[in-house]
Amino acid sequence: MKMAEYPRLGETVFRQTLSNGLEVVTVRKPFHAKSYAFLAVRYGGMDLRFQTEGRWRETPAGIAHYLEHKMFDMASENVMQSFARNGASDNAFTSNAMTAYYFTSTAHFYENLRILLRFVSTPYFTQESVDKEQGIIAQEIQETEDDPDWRVYANLMERLYQDSPARVPVVGSLESIRQITPQTLYDCHKAFYTPSNMILVCVGNVDQARVAEEAEAILPREGGPAVIRDYGREDAAGPAGSEVSQAMEVSMPMFLAGYKCQAVDEGEATLRQSIVGDLACDALFGDSSPLYTRLYEEGAVNSSLGGNFDMLPGAHYVYVGGDAKDPRRVFEEITRQARKLGEEGIGEDFYRQIRRAAYGGMLRSLNSFENIAVSIAEAYFRGFDYFRFPEVFDAVGKADVEAFLRENIAPEKSALSLIQPRE
Repeated sequence: MKMAEYPRLGETVFRQTLSNGLEVVTVRKPFHAKSYAFLAVRYGGMDLRFQTEGRWRETPAGIAHYLEHKMFDMASENVMQSFARNGASDNAFTSNAMTAYYFTSTAHFYENLRILLRFVSTPYFTQESVDKEQGIIAQEIQETEDDPDWRVYANLMERLYQDSPARVPVVGSLESIRQITPQTLYDCHKAFYTPSNMILVCVGNVDQARVAEEAEAILPREGGPAVIRDYGREDAAGPAGSEVSQAMEVSMPMFLAGYKCQAVDEGEATLRQSIVGDLACDALFGDSSPLYTRLYEEGAVNSSLGGNFDMLPGAHYVYVGGDAKDPRRVFEEITRQARKLGEEGIGEDFYRQIRRAAYGGMLRSLNSFENIAVSIAEAYFRGFDYFRFPEVFDAVGKADVEAFLRENIAPEKSALSLIQPRE
């Protein structure tokens, strides 16, 4: 067991790698009544093609999300009822790169931890339950298809990427989920739900040694072989297409613009890229930026305008959008302002302002047990220590942010997705 202290954050973190390869991390919060456990698997919506046992496997889109739903089924136990009896609130999610299961409780923490470890490591799928789940997930997919916010994003990703599975929705499609069988689920669980491909993060008044002991007693003794993943050939610098438009029941045009960025996927350079990208977004279209202020005062946009820098495996991009009377004009203004900031520079006072705000936001995120756990897990899978963000933040300068804008926010790297009011 290793203990690390982070004086700038006031945090103490215990880490331990078990003999089966599971990474166990606890963040002590001795004066809190609530405790939080987060078991994450490095397996998400983009992991559609992978190599295991010497052969490549192609799996249907949406299977990681489907598997997340089905893991709550056990032959001998109703998982949700077991958590509820112990006063715990449980849930799960699937992202592009991770599936996670978690609970919060104020009592019976270790009993709840055993339930979590037991059901995530015990696959149980029947044809009847898989068929039933298809109807549930199909309804979820149909609901997203009718959601303008989802459609404007999904259309953008299809336009922005040509070969990357980033263009495939995490939930899959009505056609793809029909291909999922109990055997497909068992195969994916065997490949990815291995201790060496997982991390357990606990936050609260919990004991590292006890958490590790429970994990060793319940999870498999062997870590499992490493999985080789294929995220497609690297997309060219430019997007797959410049613009896509769809008519839906909206009262005002919606848009989402995307800009493909150079991907940095491993180590602390990933954390640095994330900080630089977020600062660039704040400088370009944040709600205190000159561009946002001008467009808002002109009535060209409303308070819905916003975006961020996102980092998926092999696919990093900036997105920005909202409601606008003339979306194409706003898109052109954003691209033009990025070029101006990249060439002429960001004002010193404004840069200090957004820098202070961004750093303060990262500090405030540590007030949330869930944010702590998610950040630690994502950082572990990418090969860095998230709690080193103050030191990495210190090394980022204004010139780095200006270079990011200059190199990435350009017309030739962009795509535009529009949702127009149906006539």
